[in-house]
Amino acid sequence: MEVWSVKHAVIVCHPNAQSFTVAVARAYADAAAKLGHETIERDLYRLNFDPRLDAGEIPGPRGFAPRADVKMERALLHDADVFAFFYPLWLNTPPAMLKGYMERVFGYGFAYGRGAGGNTPLLSPRKMISFSSSGAPHEWMVQSGAWDAMRKLFDAHFAGVCGLQFIDHVHFGHVTPGIRPDVVAAHLQTVRETLTRHFGSSKIGENANGAQTHTP
Repeated sequence: MEVWSVKHAVIVCHPNAQSFTVAVARAYADAAAKLGHETIERDLYRLNFDPRLDAGEIPGPRGFAPRADVKMERALLHDADVFAFFYPLWLNTPPAMLKGYMERVFGYGFAYGRGAGGNTPLLSPRKMISFSSSGAPHEWMVQSGAWDAMRKLFDAHFAGVCGLQFIDHVHFGHVTPGIRPDVVAAHLQTVRETLTRHFGSSKIGENANGAQTHTP
């Protein structure tokens, strides 16, 4: 049997190192390690990542130049097979720091390049999976349209531009201060089971076919 060696880029964004979001990322990384997979953690707040895109980083007629921090991130992520994002929803969108990371790191020359008919994705056939949380119930997000909007902008569109196969988006609603430990434990178990379901096979090509959404 072929041995499946996979590298997961665990990209987590929350200012509190003891947050539910960070706990979810750690549960994911631990589950990946138990499968014999490699992980590289990019904890954006602990890295003090600068999300601001400078004018000189924007491709244009006079050229452009990614800053040193972006070059370093791209070097670290260049051989990742799976990009796993972990974040809370603020105003029903991912944090600004995460959006800045996506704009700067997953930009021209890394996630996409120039083709005959426009931009060409560069990260195919790698995979993307997301884990998010909110204080609002998931049902409210669906009814208000916020869930569909986020899925289109931060899942489908981003994955499409980069050429990533979008695997899953696991969202936990009702995550508020004082959440019961047993509820947290159940959510973390969902994270472990999700990783095993999608990446526990012996070959990367045997994973889930196409994008899907899972809600606990």
